[in-house]
Amino acid sequence: MFKNMQGLMQQAQKMQQKMAEAQEKLAATEIVGNSGAGMVEVTMNGKFDVRKIKIDPKIVDPNDIEMLEDLITAAINDARTKVEALSANEMGKVTEGMPLPPGFKL
Repeated sequence: MFKNMQGLMQQAQKMQQKMAEAQEKLAATEIVGNSGAGMVEVTMNGKFDVRKIKIDPKIVDPNDIEMLEDLITAAINDARTKVEALSANEMGKVTEGMPLPPGFKL
């Protein structure tokens, strides 16, 4: 039984190290979300920090600020969705083959 426990602890340590590496990789990765056919772009890193917002000057209408606000919101949400998918994929690689309980999320 002790050998099983020791093996389990070693697996847990390896998984923890791989998770830390995956999180570092995600933090360094930049994802671009966009809206308005690319008129608004939001660059976000894997830690969900917005790094840059790019707005095409053609869509800036002082009489319709609400549309610009909506496009920025949509671009941020697009970037967030892409980061979540990338994060789930990377963490799935870390836990691949590990006997985790059903529904267990990291």
